[in-house]
Amino acid sequence: MTDQTTWLTPAAHKKLQAEFDELTTTGRRHIEERIAEARSHGDLRENADYDAAKNEQGMMEARIRQLKHLLESAEVRDAADTGKVEVGSIVTVTNGDMTLEVLVATSENRVSGVQTAAPEGPLGTALLGSEVGDQVTYEAPGGTFSYTVESIRPFEG
Repeated sequence: MTDQTTWLTPAAHKKLQAEFDELTTTGRRHIEERIAEARSHGDLRENADYDAAKNEQGMMEARIRQLKHLLESAEVRDAADTGKVEVGSIVTVTNGDMTLEVLVATSENRVSGVQTAAPEGPLGTALLGSEVGDQVTYEAPGGTFSYTVESIRPFEG
């Protein structure tokens, strides 16, 4: 994990905090009960239920660590309206054939109906700092893409 600050909307922060709280309380109790039940079945060397429960515990603890890091390094704020694309902007771009609406933010801020472009990803990097009317070009694994910025507005969520 990096030590970078992650921008989160207040709603995304609240959602991640609720997930963290759930996993560190009832989630851990549930896993402990599953492991205890599986242990009661006998020989642990040939106990698929025990192996599955321990694997689930490991994945849950990894998610808890990820959430803890995100919450500790988060910058929680509403997006600003500066007239330029910044983290937290919803940008409408076109390339003649296609129009996309993109939220420039990390995936933790994802909302239904809007594509998310990570600020450090190819599209997000190309969009950051641009203004309405600018043409942005970026390279991605699928080739080189160009879009014209049609509108910019702060995300309100």
